Amino acid sequence: MAMCRFLCIILCIVFLLSAGCTSLAIRDVTPSRDNLTVHVSNSGDPVTAGIQIRVYQIRNMKQEELTNTGVTADLEKGENSVIVPIGLEPGTYKLFVYATINNERKTASIKDIVV
Repeated sequence: MAMCRFLCIILCIVFLLSAGCTSLAIRDVTPSRDNLTVHVSNSGDPVTAGIQIRVYQIRNMKQEELTNTGVTADLEKGENSVIVPIGLEPGTYKLFVYATINNERKTASIKDIVV
């Protein structure tokens, strides 16, 4: 019985160490005239991910959805910058930023920006 328990613990440890987990984190979003640069941290193996952004404009104390766009990006291990082409007029915006892998949401973040 003790030997079986020992083998189960060893197998669990080996499985955890060999699993290729990808942990993504959305950092800052930097606006420019024609695009948004999304800074993404990847602590796992290189991966292809989808970066989706829902843009809401803040006007007269109301939030209105302006657009929804996204790109596919190859994310290396470490810090990555993903450029999402989108032109925003000067104003205040709220961004809902999502990172997906195989159509499964891995992380999300809400950012406030001023262009």
